[in-house]
Amino acid sequence: MIKAVLFDLDQTLIDFLKMKKTSLKEAIDGMIDAGLDIDPEDAFKKIWKLFDRYGIENNQIFQKFLEETIGEVDFRILAHGINAYRRVRHGFLSSYPGAKKTLLRLKQMGLKLAIVSDAPKLKCWLRLTSIKLDDFFDIVVSYDDTGEFKPSKRPFEKALKELNIKPEECLMVGDNPDRDVKGASELGIKTCLARYGQIIESDIKPDFTIYSIMELVDIIENV
Repeated sequence: MIKAVLFDLDQTLIDFLKMKKTSLKEAIDGMIDAGLDIDPEDAFKKIWKLFDRYGIENNQIFQKFLEETIGEVDFRILAHGINAYRRVRHGFLSSYPGAKKTLLRLKQMGLKLAIVSDAPKLKCWLRLTSIKLDDFFDIVVSYDDTGEFKPSKRPFEKALKELNIKPEECLMVGDNPDRDVKGASELGIKTCLARYGQIIESDIKPDFTIYSIMELVDIIENV
């Protein structure tokens, strides 16, 4: 019997990449309007490579981009980019269709709900409160809590301990097979792949696959 559901955050509950890409394009336009001489598409590709190198949560990415592009950080150009990014970010941060309805139904079923994310804790809460999903969750386990990224067992173990449940009583829902599915399944937690948000393909197989978050209720009722 399932007593708790663990959710990854980005690309599982929140369409994170849509927000990131839209905000990034706006930031690039802002820096170009402020005098940066670069093709917008080239700038986008360059910054995305920097994300691959330093992480998509890196707060210094525009500084690193300017250093590589013009050899220094022009703070006027940087300020235009950051302001443009921030203006767009909150407007495009949104949950997937049906997320609130699904979470409400799961709470009505008496389930405990948790976030297990690789993002820093403050960013998890900022995103959850921004889209008004924070009240649904009993706990949030972030990178700050364990110092280890999924598929390490430690984030999942911490969630199980705080929720006071056994692995077999839990379902993990996430978009990344190599992190969410692998890490949870190694502890005996049942897994569900959020195919609608999946970006990275993998040979790792989940127990269940959903193409809309709204399919989750039927899976839990039938387990």
